[in-house]
Amino acid sequence: MSAPAGQQGGIVAVGYGGSKAAQLAVHWAAGYAAAAGLNLRVVHAWVWPVFTKNLGPVKGVAGSGLRHSADAILAEGVELARAAALEAAGAAASGVQRAVPDAAVPENAPEHAGPTVDGLMEAGLPAAVLRDAARDARLLVVGSRGLGAVLDQMAGSVCIDLAGSAPCPVMVIRRPRRPRHPVVVGVDASPRSPATVAEAIGLAEVLGAPLQLVHVNPLRAGAREEHGRHTRLHGQELLDHAVAETRGLASGLEVSGALREGHAGRELLDAADDADVLVLGTHNPSAGPGNTVSAVLHKARCNVLVTR
Repeated sequence: MSAPAGQQGGIVAVGYGGSKAAQLAVHWAAGYAAAAGLNLRVVHAWVWPVFTKNLGPVKGVAGSGLRHSADAILAEGVELARAAALEAAGAAASGVQRAVPDAAVPENAPEHAGPTVDGLMEAGLPAAVLRDAARDARLLVVGSRGLGAVLDQMAGSVCIDLAGSAPCPVMVIRRPRRPRHPVVVGVDASPRSPATVAEAIGLAEVLGAPLQLVHVNPLRAGAREEHGRHTRLHGQELLDHAVAETRGLASGLEVSGALREGHAGRELLDAADDADVLVLGTHNPSAGPGNTVSAVLHKARCNVLVTR
């Protein structure tokens, strides 16, 4: 099991373009960073230089110009992130104080100041800017739509692009946190499945959420079955094995399993209908996100984490 994100250090990068969806993504990222002990980087993709050279202020109009507007958007995102991070850190501190008697708290105990927040603005299209800004990140967080008012219609393709090309896991935010709702992760017989489950374990630990493993059985009547010493597990046997391994790796988590049959994308979406987060892996990161991940990103109603 890989250590939870809070034990690995690093940053969370989050895209911000001023939309309501981007505000939701920043709020989620700030809360996660505070809980995980990571710092936060707010990233604004300044798209206008791609389309025009007229970036300066309008003569005689104070505070005008596309560059000034971009600076204001980034500053807004950073301010929002700092406020949300402090709120999350304060809530965590209150929880600790309620759980520990006052006499047990040292007089010089450090205050919960929350994560460090900085801002980064680069010229370019959102996917390329965010991908570059996340090179040293533990997690990249984006809104499911609205990475910028100019490119709202392209936001879905941006998420798909990043899911297949980002250098770190990508969290696509559709709604606020749902405490006590599960983190759901798809498991299969692929070599990358254990790494996907490890990411889901780390996420569930940080969020304090139960973890549910879902396997969609691909076998059909008349399908060829494997035999011999190297036969891969499938069906209930595969799921039971994955649940047992996960419980051994994460003894503090509530872990359950669910077996479903049918189309992988549809069944995972249905299984995650009441989830906080659905976690998916890409079988071949160099070849893009794959059909299942693409379908889920288009239709999921919960937040989605795509591992790398």
